[in-house]
Amino acid sequence: MATRFTLPNGLRVVHEQDSATAMVALDVLYNVGARDEHPDHTGMAHLFEHLMFGGSVNIADFDGAIEQAGGRNNAWTNQDYTNFYDIVPAQNAETAFWLESDRMLSLAFSDKALEVQRNVVMEEFKQVCLNQPYGDLGHHMSALAYKVHPYRTPVIGKELGHIESVTQEQVREFFRTHYAPNNAVLAVTGNITLDETRRLAEKWFGPIPRRIVAPRTYAPEPEQTEARRIVVTGNVPQTLVVISYPMPSCTNPDYPVCDIITDLLAAGRTSRYYRRLVMESGLFSSADASITGSEEPGQLLLQGMLRDGVSVDEACDALVDVARSLIVNPPDDHELQSALNRFETQQVMSNISYVNLASTLALDEMRNTTQAKTLACYMGITREDIVRVASYIFRQERSSTLIYCPQ
Repeated sequence: MATRFTLPNGLRVVHEQDSATAMVALDVLYNVGARDEHPDHTGMAHLFEHLMFGGSVNIADFDGAIEQAGGRNNAWTNQDYTNFYDIVPAQNAETAFWLESDRMLSLAFSDKALEVQRNVVMEEFKQVCLNQPYGDLGHHMSALAYKVHPYRTPVIGKELGHIESVTQEQVREFFRTHYAPNNAVLAVTGNITLDETRRLAEKWFGPIPRRIVAPRTYAPEPEQTEARRIVVTGNVPQTLVVISYPMPSCTNPDYPVCDIITDLLAAGRTSRYYRRLVMESGLFSSADASITGSEEPGQLLLQGMLRDGVSVDEACDALVDVARSLIVNPPDDHELQSALNRFETQQVMSNISYVNLASTLALDEMRNTTQAKTLACYMGITREDIVRVASYIFRQERSSTLIYCPQ
């Protein structure tokens, strides 16, 4: 059972002990992501994911220090959050508290660190977005689906020039207004007691002053009332079709319904997409459905890789028709229960690991929920919910279609 407490500086701490392991995991989740960037300085949150390993006020080499303690670490960034986690032997847990607190206190902000990490991020942009098939798909899709909200820009950044031109002043300001204890959650799991967690959190994170966090002043995305469609070409082997529909945020009661809808469509060999589109229709070599899972209203995505010679319009119609089959031919008890059981199994199995549990606890605390609440929401989904939400989601005027063709 997880225990929560908050330090005077606003840092929220959540702890759950697992005595079956000899390790401890620390997960620091900052409430800052790509949505918090200036539209002319995109890619900042992703850049900071790298900069946070570039040395802090008292620690020149974060990776070296964690390795000397017998540990390992990593990080990720998305549209909403930036996450850092460390895994160390229990006897060296204090080292992880020291390391994470020092970079929360202040980065080194050296010109060398900025230049090194800037080049790393730019090289990643080139490799991921420019030099592999469909690498810029996210850029095209985000810009098509969003016209106002900052989700219109991928996490890696809109263009290379934004990261190439970033200054020390911009970096310092972004850090000062986002990477604060009152804008973060610390989750601690593994072989460490609550008392020791509280002691180390107060010792290392307690002295860090709270700061004024930059408010979110961007406008919400307007309701989409007309279908959108674009065709792009690139050095790709097959035509790919992606159709997206606006969907509720992760805190909306209909979010779990959207998630299960995509499972019904595309999870496993018994799914409707696999049976009807891949095995029977001859239109697709693969087909999938997914959700973006974002903190604010996101997208439900249908996509398929076309076989040679297939009509794009026929393929698009097939993707939508099978999705809408959930309305005219709702899942029976067995089909729906199978999807719900699959979700429950995935959740339980994922959180057996103390490392995954730390990430889950941090995210739940940030969103003011628990795994028990989440599971109850999913397990309460009915076939009437599937029909109701699918009827609202899969409307032509709410669709954004991207056709990515070979040159």
